Amino acid sequence: LAFKGVSLSRYLSNISLSTEGIYGIPLGVSSSIVYLFVLMGALLDKAGAGRFFTRLALALLGRYKGGAAKAAVMASGATGLVSGSSIANIVTTGPFTIPLMKKIGYPAKKAAAVEVAASTDGQLMPPIMGAAAFIIAEYVNVPYIEVVKAAAIPAFASYFGLFCITHLEASKLGIKGLSPPDIPRFFRTLKGGIHYLIPLGMLLYELIWLRHSPEMAAFKSILLLFPVIFYQEIKKAVQEQESIKQAIKRSFGIILSGLVQGSKNMMAVALACACAGIIVGVVNMGIGGMISGIVEYLSGGNIFLLLLITAFASLIIGMGLPTTATYIVMASLTAPIIVEVGGLYDYVIPLMAAHLFCFYFGILADDTPPVGLAAYAASAIAESDPIPTGIQGFLYDIRTSCIAFMFVFNPDLILHGINSWPQALMIFGMALVGMSAFECFAQGWCLTRNRWYEIPFLVGAAFILFHPGAVAAFFQVDMVLKYYFFSLGLAVYCLVIFSQKMRLRRAKL
Repeated sequence: LAFKGVSLSRYLSNISLSTEGIYGIPLGVSSSIVYLFVLMGALLDKAGAGRFFTRLALALLGRYKGGAAKAAVMASGATGLVSGSSIANIVTTGPFTIPLMKKIGYPAKKAAAVEVAASTDGQLMPPIMGAAAFIIAEYVNVPYIEVVKAAAIPAFASYFGLFCITHLEASKLGIKGLSPPDIPRFFRTLKGGIHYLIPLGMLLYELIWLRHSPEMAAFKSILLLFPVIFYQEIKKAVQEQESIKQAIKRSFGIILSGLVQGSKNMMAVALACACAGIIVGVVNMGIGGMISGIVEYLSGGNIFLLLLITAFASLIIGMGLPTTATYIVMASLTAPIIVEVGGLYDYVIPLMAAHLFCFYFGILADDTPPVGLAAYAASAIAESDPIPTGIQGFLYDIRTSCIAFMFVFNPDLILHGINSWPQALMIFGMALVGMSAFECFAQGWCLTRNRWYEIPFLVGAAFILFHPGAVAAFFQVDMVLKYYFFSLGLAVYCLVIFSQKMRLRRAKL
């Protein structure tokens, strides 16, 4: 309220003529880098890659307990590799996986919620991660591969948590796997779509091995995708004894429709980035410092409260803004304060962790009632009520918010300053086991229904495994030895499993 305002001419020039408004970093990144990735995703989708990923997931996991739900998680994660949109992910994989989940016994609401949670988290999956990831690289001023490295363990841990949820839900509901006629044959499915992996392999090779720029990697992958599409259609024509000319014509049609769809998909991203640029421009005129001061004052310098305010504000803003725009607004306002306040209390919070925190909660807004767009898309396929679906999806996504808080206080989870493969694999293993323990707590079920006295052990095991440094500090142990607490966390978790096994054995007797 104390903001004195600016003149109309200054406002218009800042917003429309400078690089701090509409034509700022977000729009520049979306037009130069993001467009190529969106285009690649659309071309792969039109060529049939989305259906291939879904069938491959069903072939791998369909026979296991709650197999259709596990396949939905895997298919959405694989689709997330090339699609940065939760809605696009749902409409690609949902029509296959949601009916199958309902068929084996999942209620419509839970079937849609699993798809919502899996597709929403598709934006966390490297190497594409939605438009915001490229903007993170610009804001933090690091190569894009560093963003991929930082996001890898939280993303895989989050998806592993969703696997645990589907397994625990299936255990609670007594759901078995798919019947054999509904399960595609693995090698036949892989053979029929392995060519879709060639452009993705090229993308990863360019990004990780050759260390080329994201736009160069995406451009070369798209060039490689064109002959893959021609190969696919010509092979299909030969098998079905059609004319080669017809196959070539069909290939051009797929490429053309992919280009059109990619441009249509990009319009929403570009508009979101342009509008976010306006908000950032207004913030940079002086109101940003005032809002930052208010947030800092409300938190009272307490880093925990500051993170809660940031998370809640992201969810509220995300009701009206897309993920990318939500991230840009919150990162502009709160990311520097998170780092600064953390420094005051001797918490070394990397700038990357603060930006990823804002990004994660911007993503979670996609399934937060009452305006969770992803929940509306999935509920339409599942024929369930959108609001209960959104609430259930949000409950499943608690694991994502948990890991977002964890990597702020334990930067090891985003591999900050870690370049050793053995150490990275140790952290990854601890994160997976910790996520498993957390989900057993959140779902109220491990091997059987949890007893009240088992809950502290599950929470304790999850905390030890997610943040061994805090436990080491509590026991005044040298930080060099903190990873030895992996065995303590594992022992506490195994104690609960052993307790429940004994209880099940007694029940059988």
